[in-house]
Amino acid sequence: MSKVPISACLIAKNEEKYLEGCLQRLKPYGFEIIVTDTGSTDRTKEIAAKYADKVLDFEWIDDFSAARNFCAKNASNNWILSIDCDEYVNDVDVPKIRILTQKFPHALGIINITNIILNNGEQQYGREQVVRFYNRRHFSFINRIHEQLMVNDPSKVKVYDERFIMPMELIHHGYAIGPEEMKKKQERNLNLLLKSLENNPEDPYACFQIGQSHYVLGNYEEAIKYYDKALSYNPSLGLEYVQLLIVGRANAYKRLGRYNEELQSLLPYVDVCKSAKFTFIYAIANYDNDEILKALVLFIKATTLPDAQKLGENLTDCYRNIIAIYRKMGENDMANMFVEKYEALVDEKKRILNA
Repeated sequence: MSKVPISACLIAKNEEKYLEGCLQRLKPYGFEIIVTDTGSTDRTKEIAAKYADKVLDFEWIDDFSAARNFCAKNASNNWILSIDCDEYVNDVDVPKIRILTQKFPHALGIINITNIILNNGEQQYGREQVVRFYNRRHFSFINRIHEQLMVNDPSKVKVYDERFIMPMELIHHGYAIGPEEMKKKQERNLNLLLKSLENNPEDPYACFQIGQSHYVLGNYEEAIKYYDKALSYNPSLGLEYVQLLIVGRANAYKRLGRYNEELQSLLPYVDVCKSAKFTFIYAIANYDNDEILKALVLFIKATTLPDAQKLGENLTDCYRNIIAIYRKMGENDMANMFVEKYEALVDEKKRILNA
């Protein structure tokens, strides 16, 4: 039995590259650790046995949710922390987590994740918030891939609608891979997503994720096609993935050099989408269309929004662009006002990459 009434559940297949680092950082916090192996042929199970309370086998059936739910079912605790083998736990406040589970017994916990990304050989980072902490009595995973937590009893959706921010950060290294490995990963994702779409042809979330995979593979026309298909089902603009979809579509137009369409694709959503990520890409689109002053205002606005930290390294890009535009205008005093913040973010990147 774990010292803390929380079970950390991981599913694994050929994860020897990251697993030891993951479990070494996880072990000191006193959670029960359960690793479910889905068919490894490397040292994954051997490494898991050194740290985990349970190492289980699950026959792979092309369904990540099924594997995650199996892992949680075999936990000794009801509160489940679902993490991946290529994620390293950082900066955890266990006493506060205990308090939150008592205060919000029916809620889901949102974790801040910093994604390390390899872009043209350079390490960069992005940030997101993902629901990964839950009570298995009330929730379980759905979707073959890009799993989401859903209430077990649909009649109690409103009862279990609360969220809280976990006092925890995860550093995700799984995107810091070379182009061939990334291609293989995204092609696997596409295969599973297309199977999901066959079962539910009008699922906007599946269409969005298919678009995302095509985008990463450089298939920008296909990405736009699936982004448009997702939007044709009129998903709520209040859903975070829908705003990411709109941003992704604009980026796809940009990659194709279709700058006018990049900007035009964003205009219908300006009055609704208020996130820092949307504001940033809207600034970029204006800059690409020579609306430099408007872009400057939007870059500055993005840095002041409540969710500005979700921009990750794009927050650094905001300050870099602000400084460059002011200097191009001959406004060096204004440019210098932003240099300190830019340099602080450069130092923050070094801290993250060395974590």
